[in-house]
Amino acid sequence: MNQFKDIQKLIKLTGDRAKLDAKANETYIVYKTAQGQIVKEYNNGNVIPVPEKDGSHA
Repeated sequence: MNQFKDIQKLIKLTGDRAKLDAKANETYIVYKTAQGQIVKEYNNGNVIPVPEKDGSHA
């Protein structure tokens, strides 16, 4: 049993589920790309970068 592959599979399944939920609710998912940019991905395929903001997250 390879725990690394198991974790990778769970991460992929979680992302797939998030996409299905976003489609059902007509919304988007948010994730961090390999380059470190946070983006919003809409069901129609549009990917929009989220601008970095200074200050708190409140």
